Amino acid sequence: MPAFGELARFWVYLSASPLLGLTMTLCAYLAAYRITAVFKGAPLANPVAIAIGLLALALWLSGMSYQTYFAGAQFVHFLLGPATVALALPLVRQLPRLRRSLLPLSCALLCGCVVAIVSSVAVALLLGATPELAATLGPKSATSPIAMAVSERLGGIPALSAALVIGTGIFGAMTGPWLFDRLRIASPAARGFALGLSAHGVGTARAFQTSAETGAFAGLAMGLNGALTALLAPWLVPRVMAWFA
Repeated sequence: MPAFGELARFWVYLSASPLLGLTMTLCAYLAAYRITAVFKGAPLANPVAIAIGLLALALWLSGMSYQTYFAGAQFVHFLLGPATVALALPLVRQLPRLRRSLLPLSCALLCGCVVAIVSSVAVALLLGATPELAATLGPKSATSPIAMAVSERLGGIPALSAALVIGTGIFGAMTGPWLFDRLRIASPAARGFALGLSAHGVGTARAFQTSAETGAFAGLAMGLNGALTALLAPWLVPRVMAWFA
């Protein structure tokens, strides 16, 4: 069994190196992308959700701690910043249309941001959640770094906020296109802006799978909603809590 021996030696080498986390992440996403392709990009076959499931299964089977895994996966995490900045490129190509749509986009941004914050906190409190959990849910529609910072400022749980952000993004990316079709929303700008506003980075990635125009508007909404959430959530969340006190 020479092939098995080589594989075993390769695993021993990787397990003692930070490269293991990076290798696992890349392999999980490649496998998830292949699975998504088999289902022809169906919304429910979301590559991010599949990759997370594969990684969780691999960590559980191998007994590896998350800290050990992240020691290698942090290289991919570092690339999140440059990837976000790169979203400016398709935005530049859509600048003329963005200028023409400035008023409706601004109204949609404000309404979407306020509804996302107020509804999540109000529903949580109505269901009996503690103020700490409600504060954790408030910024869930922003990107993870912003959501974690806002959650900490509000007295929430930043780590749980990050998990909720990922869950919100996956759910939005999976159900958004289906909902748009049912509502007969065909405009790439409207579909992209709604996905980026409600499902941040994961929704933006899903939007780019549709078209560059849809992705550009999703990237714009993601960035603006993150900034607006950082401004409004610290003011809105305590007032919503006061209504239910």
